[in-house]
Amino acid sequence: QVRLVESGGGSVQPGGSLRLSCAASGMVFENYIVGWYRQAPGKQRELVAIIDRNNSTTYADSIRGRSTIARDNMEKTMYLQMSSLKPEDTAVYYCSARFFASTYTYWGQGTQVTVSS
Repeated sequence: QVRLVESGGGSVQPGGSLRLSCAASGMVFENYIVGWYRQAPGKQRELVAIIDRNNSTTYADSIRGRSTIARDNMEKTMYLQMSSLKPEDTAVYYCSARFFASTYTYWGQGTQVTVSS
């Protein structure tokens, strides 16, 4: 079955950097549109960034210019490099994957990112 496992979250000071990873299994990874979403306490889950099968990327306005999403189809892994982190980036970050011809989205269990001084 499809499985997504995030890693790389943690606590950093404002202005710091983190790299999140999402390891996928049980899928032909290159056939999936993959991305990152986040959910802060008391808020709805929101898009952070997505990358499609052609490596085209979409970023939320809130993180554009401060983050880079990338995928490695051979390793079945997706990354989110985040820099210049702000306290408002604090959230649980979720990896997502959707087969290109489907509307169903798979989710990872999430990884906590906390930005605080």
